[in-house]
Amino acid sequence: MKELSFPFDSRSILRNKRELKKVLLSDGTKRIKKNIAVLGGSTVDHIISMLRLFLLNTGIEPHFYKSEYNKYYEDAVFGSSELDAFSPDIIFIHTTSRNLTLMPESPAVTAEEAEKLLDEQFEHFRQIWESLSSKFGCPIIQNNFELPLFRRTGNYDCWGASGQAAFISRMNVRLADYARSHSSFFINDINYLSAAIGLEKWHNANAWYLYKYAMDTSVIPDLAYSTACIIKSIFGKNHKVIDLDLDNTLWGGVIGDDGVEGIEIGQETPVGQAYSEFQSFIRGYKDYGVLLAVCSKNDEENALLGLDHPNSILRPDDFVSIKANWENKDRNIQESADELGLLADSFVFIDDNPAECAIVEAQLPQVQTIPLDSVGDAMYCLSRGGYFEVTSISSDDIHRTEMYAANAKRAAQQKSFANYSDYLLSLEMHASITDFEPIYRQRITQLTNKSNQFNLTTKRFTQNEIEEVSSSPDHIRLCGRLCDKFGDNGIVSVVIGKCDGDALHVELWLMSCRVLKRDMELAMLDQLVKKCRERGISRIIGYYYKTAKNGMVSGLYKSFGFTEKETYENGDSVWELDISEYTDKNNVIKID
Repeated sequence: MKELSFPFDSRSILRNKRELKKVLLSDGTKRIKKNIAVLGGSTVDHIISMLRLFLLNTGIEPHFYKSEYNKYYEDAVFGSSELDAFSPDIIFIHTTSRNLTLMPESPAVTAEEAEKLLDEQFEHFRQIWESLSSKFGCPIIQNNFELPLFRRTGNYDCWGASGQAAFISRMNVRLADYARSHSSFFINDINYLSAAIGLEKWHNANAWYLYKYAMDTSVIPDLAYSTACIIKSIFGKNHKVIDLDLDNTLWGGVIGDDGVEGIEIGQETPVGQAYSEFQSFIRGYKDYGVLLAVCSKNDEENALLGLDHPNSILRPDDFVSIKANWENKDRNIQESADELGLLADSFVFIDDNPAECAIVEAQLPQVQTIPLDSVGDAMYCLSRGGYFEVTSISSDDIHRTEMYAANAKRAAQQKSFANYSDYLLSLEMHASITDFEPIYRQRITQLTNKSNQFNLTTKRFTQNEIEEVSSSPDHIRLCGRLCDKFGDNGIVSVVIGKCDGDALHVELWLMSCRVLKRDMELAMLDQLVKKCRERGISRIIGYYYKTAKNGMVSGLYKSFGFTEKETYENGDSVWELDISEYTDKNNVIKID
């Protein structure tokens, strides 16, 4: 829904929240359901209503638990039967500087006294986090703290031992240190958010005195949107691709008219400097796993000349797809998505021409568009839009562009083979299929939350849940890494099954779409049968839960030789395989 995409009109959203909710719930979208506990140090009603809208818009249907006013500590440390029964999937601790009760109040406070107050204040929050983590084992989102608007001592407040701004800044550093050393703990950076919006606009004393809102109600949608970005990232709802126009987007000028020597990029002109900064900013996204693509009405020769410009920071091999032709851009985006094995909702499209953005929005409404009015505006929109919110970075993320580039080489090689089996053998594939080794668990968690198409049950797991499954004697676990002569695809497939007598119930079976049609699923099945036999299991029970995105695997169990046992009106089905006579099916992948 465009009204809920950044940049949005906060006052309009607050005014029309009931109608927006009604439209979202009636649009037919199948959403994952999540229980979200909001433990507030101030009034949270509007925050919850805004958070619901933004999450519905990202494909998550939330159900909320709300602590009583300012009872966040009691609920967390002393427990609540209502919270226990709620069994949260996410806990959001909404506290602000209003909840820092131990800040220095007198300029006479010494450095030693201030340090002691800081220790006590941090311990107050650490008890909350560790109590909740121990009891629920789910991701925790904690606000950091915004700076005060009022300063008794002026600039001294930010660095003096007794300064409240100094105290808040040091608390924020301690929160960041804690987050780096604790998985499934995430910081909602309201320190940045309040600065971006402006402290004068953020703070409203009357909103506190009258309603106990810790910020002006007009900024609540911004706070909720920031929180929703973290939640959608945890559950794999991020975008994956930045698709870029070229002329007046990655450089100044039109290369077809001005020639490669006439475009502006580099340090010689102010315009060139702006586009260099933009290219550098975009290049940074690639470095943590966002895919880059080109979608330009241009001759491909000119496009490549522009990207090979001596001052260009982005080069042709930084892109996993280059569509430079005279076709409609919505068609090119869809073709890129098809070639990459992704859905169109994975794309963010940036173009200086608002008409092109409007056409893409009309034809592919699931694509997020950003009109590039200026380089600064586009960078700010990418920053605040949260399309690529990071909650974890794995080695596979860092090398994702290389993996997709290798896929293009595989596709090119396939064209030279008339027989598909010969093509697969030519790839010289080998796989490592193991238990959930500690080094792979972060990537496994990512896959369970990001894989939607080749995913039979679409069950999502948190990091803590993967850790629990990894140590469970009642489960069989497999993760598969696939390599070939073009490169390492990383961890691409995950299977989790629960043992019950002579049967194994498959709780999760997924595979990355970038290794489709390579028989990796057969290699995983062979190893799964082997593990079952080692455990004395004779039957594998498979489940297919139909979603809007996983239709490609509706017939997977049948292709494996399973017998269909039950089928339901909603498209779900149950399958069974007697493994007593099973023979290996993989003939093209060598198992290390």
